[in-house]
Amino acid sequence: MELRISAGQWYETLPFADGVTLIHEPWIKPFFRCNIWHVRGRDRDLLFDSGLGHFSLRAHVPLVSERELACVASHTHFDHIGCHHEFGHCAVHSAEAAILADPRNDLILAHYATDEMFICQPEGWDQAKYHVKPAKAERILEAGDIIDLGDRAFEVVHTPGHSPGGIGLFERRTGTFLAGDIVYDGPLIDDAYHSDVQTYAETLNRLRALPVSIIHGGHFPSFGPTRFRQLIDEYVSGHRKPGCHLTP
Repeated sequence: MELRISAGQWYETLPFADGVTLIHEPWIKPFFRCNIWHVRGRDRDLLFDSGLGHFSLRAHVPLVSERELACVASHTHFDHIGCHHEFGHCAVHSAEAAILADPRNDLILAHYATDEMFICQPEGWDQAKYHVKPAKAERILEAGDIIDLGDRAFEVVHTPGHSPGGIGLFERRTGTFLAGDIVYDGPLIDDAYHSDVQTYAETLNRLRALPVSIIHGGHFPSFGPTRFRQLIDEYVSGHRKPGCHLTP
């Protein structure tokens, strides 16, 4: 009998320094596995992305239901917004607010949510029935807006290229950059239906000047400022070839 993973075994939480916790779905292959970032604040918490959405994040990860939090979308591809509908204080960039509210499979790249993306499939999984539930954004974000946690402030950095409404969140005090899918230490994707290669390169050139100390990307492990600038330079120079969602 094929092993199926239960809801209680689906998520894993990995604490980092400075009140940051990685929540991920370890049974999804690394290329497709979204990094869900939780940041503890004094007055409320931050949740940056929410994963595949097959199992409830609120029901199975106590960390995200302990306190009020702001649930922010780095962008609206299926692997990043699956559980956004579970949270009342959602936020998304204006360029993709309509997609969050009406996440049709063709708009969120859900055709890549296939049986092959799993190490082990979750209980109840049916590729043909997969969809993401709509989420209403309480806050529409633009570049320069602040996500205020009371004792922590994250600035919205607009990062178009991978998708038009992509954003990162930058905490200037600590140099922490939650990067979403614009830069991570793996194959960068610039061939989705609403990607733009020239805009991607322009965004990365702009990001290069950020005084970052730690980068938590939308996929793959976190890294520091030297690797950050190396990844940017490799892409911009054309040495870093774009990947393809079809191949893990």
